[in-house]
Amino acid sequence: MEPANSEQESGVSASGKWIYPSEQMFFNAMKRKNYDPKTEDMRAIVPIHNAVNERAWMEIKQWEKGQGAERCGGPRLDSFSGTAAAMTPRARLYTVLGYQAPFDRHDWVVDRCGTKVDYVIDFYAGKDEGKGKSLNFFLDVRPKLNSWEGWRMRLGRAIGLG
Repeated sequence: MEPANSEQESGVSASGKWIYPSEQMFFNAMKRKNYDPKTEDMRAIVPIHNAVNERAWMEIKQWEKGQGAERCGGPRLDSFSGTAAAMTPRARLYTVLGYQAPFDRHDWVVDRCGTKVDYVIDFYAGKDEGKGKSLNFFLDVRPKLNSWEGWRMRLGRAIGLG
């Protein structure tokens, strides 16, 4: 089965579950994107990458809670793309206001019982809280405003209904 995303380093297994890249796949993807990865770093980087994506998925599931996907087994990730070079309008505004720019952006498409809902995720490096954590991340996960459904969900959350 071909991956359901624009990247070749991960995809959907025969079971329908999303699978993460191996260390070699991740390394190859970084090379393809003109980074200078080190083979010995992959053992540490890949689990961090996967944990951050799991956190993004948990936040999407919070957005999806009560939206109707429960009737078909819950929301499913349909596809994703990483577009680090393209800033979202919110990220651009925050950057103009003096905040740090995100280090990555993903666009995910979620299947809610046949209805596709687009999400955008801005990935930010978190601040050092001095609690012994060497890595901190902040994720800004939200439905895209490219559809009535995205607007409805964002407005609902803004006024306390979501």
